[in-house]
Amino acid sequence: MRAVLCQEWGGPENLSLDEVAPPAPGPGEVAVAVAAAGVNFADTLMIAGKYQEKPPFPFSPGLEVAGTVSAVGAGVTAVAPGDRVLALTDAGGYAEVAVARESDVFPIPDAMDFETAAGFPITYGTGHGALVWCAGLQPGEILLVHGAAGGVGLAAVEIGKAMGATVIATAGGADKLAVAEAHGADHLIDYKTQDVRAEIKDYTSGHGVDVVFDPVGGDVFDASLRSIAWGGRLLVIGFAGGHVPQIPANVLLVKHVSAIGVYWGSYRKHQPARLREAFADLFTWFEAGRLQPHVSHRLDLSQAAEAMTLLTSRKSTGKVVLTTGSG
Repeated sequence: MRAVLCQEWGGPENLSLDEVAPPAPGPGEVAVAVAAAGVNFADTLMIAGKYQEKPPFPFSPGLEVAGTVSAVGAGVTAVAPGDRVLALTDAGGYAEVAVARESDVFPIPDAMDFETAAGFPITYGTGHGALVWCAGLQPGEILLVHGAAGGVGLAAVEIGKAMGATVIATAGGADKLAVAEAHGADHLIDYKTQDVRAEIKDYTSGHGVDVVFDPVGGDVFDASLRSIAWGGRLLVIGFAGGHVPQIPANVLLVKHVSAIGVYWGSYRKHQPARLREAFADLFTWFEAGRLQPHVSHRLDLSQAAEAMTLLTSRKSTGKVVLTTGSG
């Protein structure tokens, strides 16, 4: 089978496309004939040796895939060969066959194509976990989403609207804001040309925002900390802006604010049953038309380096996926 391999720490340009033997599922594992694989910022960190998990060389990056179950290991009962599924992997997604634990494999709705499914689990799972489990977002509250045209940000916009919130979206540039607006954002802020704090104060009549969803960090984090309402919840999702902000504890105290770190992938280890419940909700919303995942780029497996570069250069919106030509 074809697989994208990382044989040393470095950038996307160091990846190679090779022929390797397909992996076989062990007990409790599922082999998936991959039709599409989602591309994530975490993949770029993994190949650079900067991710929390460091697989042994050589390895294929890729943390989410969609396709058809090709084989199952001993003891697997949740899925069977031929089932259409999405799956989460520790690595190995950029390949024509990937192996995942049974608990990380989820049958997908008939209406969901493989390319949509491949980019669905991490972005929508993170958005759901952050807003439902961590923030307890309520109907009528005001949600601020940074990086709202990116994969996880756009998912948060849609989930926030599905939960009945008013959504303020920030992004860099009119084109990206137009994507957020098309997916339900109520108010748009261009953080390249507008004062985020002033815009929020004006739009909310001084109330501020109840929940902040921040995968960016940096200056926008500082602005949202100053714009959060009393009793607000600030969700720390990631630092795509490159700068890890520091939180003045006195601001948390005076405003009675909760700052919550959200590493959604850790639920796979600590509370895996919650993922199945979350995907049941998300698939129901998808089938009802309340979620409309956006894939801006579809590239062949051989173009993995280009796909990663699209992500790191912020030239994509929604998700970037790799396809294998099967399915």
